[in-house]
Amino acid sequence: MKTIGRFTIISFLLLASSCATVFTGSKQTVQINSNIQGARIQVNGEDMGVTPAAIKLKKGKDGQVISLVNYGYETKIFQPETKMNLISIANLINIFGWGIDAVTGALWKYDKKPYLIEMEPKELVEKK
Repeated sequence: MKTIGRFTIISFLLLASSCATVFTGSKQTVQINSNIQGARIQVNGEDMGVTPAAIKLKKGKDGQVISLVNYGYETKIFQPETKMNLISIANLINIFGWGIDAVTGALWKYDKKPYLIEMEPKELVEKK
């Protein structure tokens, strides 16, 4: 009886787990820099600090929208690209794991490179 119970528990844990969610999580730290220091960083409208900063972004297929705002400069809006998180391939035999990774966003990841955003003074933008 103990063997059947252990087998059942182990089987359940294997089926209920998802590799990308377990190993890499549903958020990722991304470095945001700008050509001017102190630009306000907003993620989907929420204030996250000033540049330069390492911020946590929720993972997902479309990623999150980041805005850099500073007085006297044009607001820059960008959306870092996401790509498939290769660790999720470990779920090949576990369709439930794929589903969990997809729902949590862990199926995707951001590039590890720091993002350097060039902000332009408002006067230069208006003259163009």
